[in-house]
Amino acid sequence: MPEKEKLRIDKYLWSIRIFKTRTLAADACKAGRIKLNGTNIKPSHEVRVGEVYNVSKGLERKVVKVTGLLESRTDAKTAAYFYEDITPEEQTTAYRSAFHAPVLSRDRGAGRPTKRDRREIDDLQGGFFTTPQPPEGGTEDGSADKDNE
Repeated sequence: MPEKEKLRIDKYLWSIRIFKTRTLAADACKAGRIKLNGTNIKPSHEVRVGEVYNVSKGLERKVVKVTGLLESRTDAKTAAYFYEDITPEEQTTAYRSAFHAPVLSRDRGAGRPTKRDRREIDDLQGGFFTTPQPPEGGTEDGSADKDNE
């Protein structure tokens, strides 16, 4: 594989397949989602072997150590030789558990839930889908009723 001595961080993150496009990698740098030693870096920052970067991509957080410089985008198997993912296990499992949460399911053909079933479903969901109630003595927008003045 061709190796260079100078490589921009946006191109590096794109080539090791952290980001789908180089533009997304550059935008992440500009937004402060790529950090080196806790400081934000620009997309033109030169990558050096041995540096450790913190990459935030949506809910996912990665800690990546540079083991080699890869100039062009290649397959994922080859790209894995040019970085080391040293993300702590707690962060990895926390990200994955958000997508593997238990899902409530009903038997097919069970029909419409009864009032009791609906209450049990609401209790299981913890009121996640319920609408907030207006405060006492006011309307939904927080203003008092004109009749009570």
